[in-house]
Amino acid sequence: MRDRMKILFAYDGSECADAALSDLKRAGLPLEAQITVISVAENWLPPPASLEMLEDVDKVQEFKVLANRAAVRLFKLNPDWEVKTEVLIGSPANLITEKAREADLIVVGSHGRTALGRFFFGSVSQKILHEAHCSVRIARRQKEGSETPVRIIIGIDGSRYANEAVRVVAFRNWPEGSEVRLVNGMWSIPATAPDHTLKPIADWIARENTRVKEAIDSAFMALSPAGLTTSVLVRDEEPKGLLCSEAEEWDADSIFIGSRGLSGIERILMGSVSSGVAARARCSVEVIRVPE
Repeated sequence: MRDRMKILFAYDGSECADAALSDLKRAGLPLEAQITVISVAENWLPPPASLEMLEDVDKVQEFKVLANRAAVRLFKLNPDWEVKTEVLIGSPANLITEKAREADLIVVGSHGRTALGRFFFGSVSQKILHEAHCSVRIARRQKEGSETPVRIIIGIDGSRYANEAVRVVAFRNWPEGSEVRLVNGMWSIPATAPDHTLKPIADWIARENTRVKEAIDSAFMALSPAGLTTSVLVRDEEPKGLLCSEAEEWDADSIFIGSRGLSGIERILMGSVSSGVAARARCSVEVIRVPE
């Protein structure tokens, strides 16, 4: 029997956090899951010692109310989810990442609830994305209707991380009629590449393109039993831009992309595709990590 999926939901009461709650209706999450709502009261500038205890109590009470509000909404979304709350004070990124060590997925909104919070929380979500040991969903406001078909883009690059993204999507529970589009930006040799790197880059590109074709065939086999209508887009275009533009043009609900450790030629060509997509896309983005 498969264990319940363990989800950590970061909630600060902001509009973006509320959007993340609504997004869960269209995230294909299992009918049974353990969700911990964690609310972190930021404490960037400590108050004077004489006021510290009183202000901390006020913060805890305020964020308890927020966390409980989120828990009630989650229960209404799905009464079968096991929901609990936790309130902490300190650095949101550090505390959320630490609490998520046993989680399968962190769900976080794209910005915080105040001008200062938005500044910090934007960087918080990116910090969590880079440092978390589990998958991370950067959730954005979605279309209404949890039972209407969902459109999902999966970034395909032939890596085991992208293969894990396919497996995750195939495992989720999607409304009938939902669609998947496998998207890959095929590589070409950069015009600015030094002469001594041309052959190594060309060899790597050839291997990548062969691996992508094999991965697409494998993805079709994995997604078909899940009842997902699957299409493919392969284009000679920079991956970050292609994934984001196709998601917008196709009106996708979310992008699933593998988190991939890069080095050497791969880093020169790709940079950080996952973090770039998470920052630029207008839909939700789920960055998938391979279980260790």
